[in-house]
Amino acid sequence: MNPEVIITCAVTGDDTKVTKSPHCPVTPAQIAASAVEAARAGAAIVHIHVRDPATGAFSMATEHYREVVKNIRASGVDVIVNLTCGMGGYIYVGDKGMSDTPAPGTDFVSQEDRMRHVIELCHEGKYRPEIATLDCGSLNFGDGNRAYVSTPNYLRKGAAILRELGVKPELEVFDTGNLWFVHQLIKEGLIGAPALIQLCAGIPWGVPADVGHLLAMVNTVPAGSIWTSFAISRMQMPWVAQSVLLGGNVRVGLEDNLYLSRGVYASNAQLVTKAVTIIEAMGAKPLSPAAARERLQLH
Repeated sequence: MNPEVIITCAVTGDDTKVTKSPHCPVTPAQIAASAVEAARAGAAIVHIHVRDPATGAFSMATEHYREVVKNIRASGVDVIVNLTCGMGGYIYVGDKGMSDTPAPGTDFVSQEDRMRHVIELCHEGKYRPEIATLDCGSLNFGDGNRAYVSTPNYLRKGAAILRELGVKPELEVFDTGNLWFVHQLIKEGLIGAPALIQLCAGIPWGVPADVGHLLAMVNTVPAGSIWTSFAISRMQMPWVAQSVLLGGNVRVGLEDNLYLSRGVYASNAQLVTKAVTIIEAMGAKPLSPAAARERLQLH
């Protein structure tokens, strides 16, 4: 069991279903405000996607990330900012092979372009993130013809960029083969210690959200790593307890689950508060951002 737990709040993902919730933040100001509320509730890390303020659709625009981070910093609330680099990896294939591929909805770009906002914010210097994500493998992402493509060489490039920028990668693992490649990145010297690993469960068609699969991955996490896990939808809160029991940290938030209870929409702060209640009821405690920073060796 982990007695001191880092809580991450994933404020809003890229899925349009999140906008069903009346608590889903859309504009940069709303996203920042929701992140600050989550931090006040006990989150040490906030994981940020941005959306087009006019349409609510996901966005990759540096200007929106800049405004979110600026507003978080201006709040005076201490929290570790973790920016996604997952956008730009989706390919929709057609039913007729290359004749209708890529199909509408494809946003596939180079690794550098997936990370453009992080690169630009780091070069500007003022609103650089402390953590950014790398999705550590390709995946059939949901039903239909959508796949997320993140190849070994794309990931090597991404890890090298983050190392050069001085930003810690969060290595997002959606299946067991992804975790195998995390070992390879460490072996090649592309990931500094301690590696930060996020085990993502229940996303079709990655690793299922059951304790057997989670335990198998925990048993193969690289030595010395710090790991977090989450599961989506109704498994979000049971996964908080499961992660702590197995020695890990936790992630909650509207990216992964919209509800506080059946039919009751949650805010990010409410989900963090519920996670804190579970953690403390187990005899553990949430870590502050400062303590989490020290554990993760963020500089």
